[in-house]
Amino acid sequence: MLFRARSGTFLTFALAGLLTGVWVARMPALAGKFGTSEGEIGIVVLIWGLGAIVAMQALRGVMARAGSRNVLRVALPLTALSYAGVALAPTYGLLLGAVALFGMTFGITDIAMNAQGSVVEQAYRRSIMSGMHAGWCVGAMSGGLYGVATAAAGLGFTATVLVAALAAVPLGLALGRTYLPDGYPVDSGAVPATALPAASGTGRAARRLPAAVYLIGVLAFIAFMTEGSIADWSGLLLHDEMHASQALAALGYPMFELAMLFGRLVGDRVRMRLGTRRLLTGAGIGTALGMSAVVLAPSAPVAIAGFFATGLVVCTVVPTTISLAGTAAPGRPAAAVAQVGAMGYGGLLLGPVVVGFLSDATSLRVGVGVVVLLALLIAAGARLLPLRSLADVSAHSPEAAVAAAEAPSAVAAAEVPAGIADTEAPQTAGVASGASGDDPNGTHPEPVAA
Repeated sequence: MLFRARSGTFLTFALAGLLTGVWVARMPALAGKFGTSEGEIGIVVLIWGLGAIVAMQALRGVMARAGSRNVLRVALPLTALSYAGVALAPTYGLLLGAVALFGMTFGITDIAMNAQGSVVEQAYRRSIMSGMHAGWCVGAMSGGLYGVATAAAGLGFTATVLVAALAAVPLGLALGRTYLPDGYPVDSGAVPATALPAASGTGRAARRLPAAVYLIGVLAFIAFMTEGSIADWSGLLLHDEMHASQALAALGYPMFELAMLFGRLVGDRVRMRLGTRRLLTGAGIGTALGMSAVVLAPSAPVAIAGFFATGLVVCTVVPTTISLAGTAAPGRPAAAVAQVGAMGYGGLLLGPVVVGFLSDATSLRVGVGVVVLLALLIAAGARLLPLRSLADVSAHSPEAAVAAAEAPSAVAAAEVPAGIADTEAPQTAGVASGASGDDPNGTHPEPVAA
């Protein structure tokens, strides 16, 4: 059951990535179809992002009540259908309407599949979210290569996107049978029911998410802003600034996704070995170096190599924030992932727009160079994550436990009276495992202030 759910969620990420890969790879063809400027393409991306954010916020309560499985079964096929509307839009005005609908359905699909990934990860009790997002890379790379092939064959934007949309509908319906209910970890006994505290208070107080969710959301905002800027503007940077052909320009995003695939296939093991904080700090610094190579590249092939290097290191940031969100609000993973996803989409919305308007005012090199600053913010923000208060799955590894044991917090953990530790351990094992460096299994948590 768990293997089928993991495979189905992986393929869901792959299908969503494929739709995105086709969209991004043929962005120059979309601009050519309607004769739009870089600023007008930025508006298209803006409308898409606004649709996603509005849907996420409006349906967060529905997600919490219905669960990711039920939402995903409806949203994924609807996303494919709305994608066909984008392909068939005859005018720029109708394109904006179709893109808004596509953004709404895609946004719901995105947070639902991430919430489902969190459910599966908690059932496994170890980090697998990066591997789930590797499915996205497989799909995005496949979609990008499909875009390269259709561009080389002379097919336009309409035919390319319409074929992908029609193929995605039956696939989305078939995947609906593989998902787990949101309560599966509790029902299966993987996590004791007593370990999930009930919401305190009534009314709005009971619905309020922990502050940690919003702190994770800020980092997700920056991470999505970084990835979105690369995804939406890589093709135009190569084509307009470096004078590459449409076929070569379309290769930039697939190469970026190929590198992200390689990185995410090993990302869970790297996280379990290094720990979450070190992983995110290194990813931010590495992304800044890779994108510096891109904006300073003298030719398209060098820039494509820079995109590849960037993908290798930035790939773990988004999966890690989603994984943390799934544990930040025990008993309400779907709502927490929806909130972090909505904040992330704010960055996905803002980043490409900022790059677009900066490019209009200066050049595409300067606009895309914003990603370097964003990457440095990721490295700095990793130091602020409240990992001690989260059930960080990376803390279950022996390597992370040894690294954390060197911290001063290990001394305080060792001073916990044995009687208190033995009494409280069954109820706080998940949290304690991320807090006590000398206790990777979480059997002796730190005392909780009265």
